[in-house]
Amino acid sequence: MISKKEIQLLLNDLESDRVERTISTDKMDKFGEAICSFANDLPDHQQPGYLIIGADDKTGKVVPIDISDRLLQKIASIRTEGNIQPQPSMVVEKVELDDGPVLVTEVQPAHFPPVKYKGNICVRVGPRRGVANPEDERKLYEKRASHVQTFDALPCLGSSLEDLDIKLFRQIYLPMAYPEDVLENDKRDIRLQLQSLGFYDMKHDCPTYAGILMFGNNVERRLPGAYVQYVRFSGDGRGADIANDYKFSGNLMTILNQLDTFVSTTIAKKRPVPVSALREENVIDYPSWAIRELLMNAVCHRDYEGNGPIQFYQYDDRIEILNPGGLYGKANPRNFPWVNDYRNGVVAEAMKVIGFVNRFSRGVQRVQEELKTNGNGDADFNLTLETAFLVKVPISQKAIVSKNETKNETKNETISISKSTIDVYNAIVSSPNDTRANLIVKLNVSESTVNRAILELKQKGIIEREGGKRYGYWKILKSIRND
Repeated sequence: MISKKEIQLLLNDLESDRVERTISTDKMDKFGEAICSFANDLPDHQQPGYLIIGADDKTGKVVPIDISDRLLQKIASIRTEGNIQPQPSMVVEKVELDDGPVLVTEVQPAHFPPVKYKGNICVRVGPRRGVANPEDERKLYEKRASHVQTFDALPCLGSSLEDLDIKLFRQIYLPMAYPEDVLENDKRDIRLQLQSLGFYDMKHDCPTYAGILMFGNNVERRLPGAYVQYVRFSGDGRGADIANDYKFSGNLMTILNQLDTFVSTTIAKKRPVPVSALREENVIDYPSWAIRELLMNAVCHRDYEGNGPIQFYQYDDRIEILNPGGLYGKANPRNFPWVNDYRNGVVAEAMKVIGFVNRFSRGVQRVQEELKTNGNGDADFNLTLETAFLVKVPISQKAIVSKNETKNETKNETISISKSTIDVYNAIVSSPNDTRANLIVKLNVSESTVNRAILELKQKGIIEREGGKRYGYWKILKSIRND
């Protein structure tokens, strides 16, 4: 932070593209736009900009206002609340001058502009602050290109616009990234729209790797390991039989939604357990939010240059998530999880836009809180693998007790059902992933026979469907005798 003498000089001078003065204390949008414009540093001063609260914008004289701890916290929170992307480097401080206190926010120029506030690229030329025009954007992207780029920001040479699902980008992503009024006035070519969000490289006239990852029609053609492999083992180790497996593949707009649905319908299983004569409690193997957050972090932070997928393995007593790429940048085993960094800055920003990561730097802490509340205990993060990142989540102790009680209650239970229903039951046991259509073909029976058998099995609590029609599987709740 600059000295009191330097602050006084800024107050005595005219407002410029490095200084904004105000006596307002509640105009958060105005403050956010000012911070965004300083971070963009359009004139390329390569020096910090200053938002000074408590001084008249015309005269520079200090005006008595209440600079409370709450106001300091509000201004500091602008950085992490999610409206400014990517997050700027800034310091907020109360400074006591001879004429009274002022609140000074020092904003460093961004290494990877443009920085956006609520979807708008704010810039400052002299005392004027406004939204960047096409020429301003071009200058900011040239500044970005002059810095070292993360892998996802590099051009995917050999690819073309045809490799992207433009309809998905226009109809789904753009309305999330920009306000409606901004989109109505945006008449730019699709390549420029993609470039403005880091998904296209105009110099090489091809998508970036982030563009391929988010909207690619055939992602694995360019990035062979860009998928998530789920395996359900019938035991506590990899030597156990495989009960179910599934490959989550495609672009991230598809994979992220599939994972979200899969976790809520298949992993976070709820079942009522009586805790008294008049009350039941829902027991959950794994809290949905915690597992979802760990998976989203794996997708966001993994190394996409390798050919290995994210491994999402479920055992009887735990879940393991292993993603290629260890801790990155400023993050290391000594400061994890309090310090984080982004291996894939463009992808991280895109996942924030569509609501799958928060970028508030507290995801891991909340995961641990959710797991403890659910009875799982702490997640175990293995930070020693160097080229990979592993987290293990134990199953809830409440769920273990519930499963043992259920197993004892249903042991040796004999259930009377028809032969045709037994045939369907046996087919499901041998292949839990089969759909009804598969069962009809395998058993060479009518659709009504299969539907009647499945209804009977469900009503008697023998099976239930986990997941949807396409990606789900049949879960066996009870074993039945075939004699």
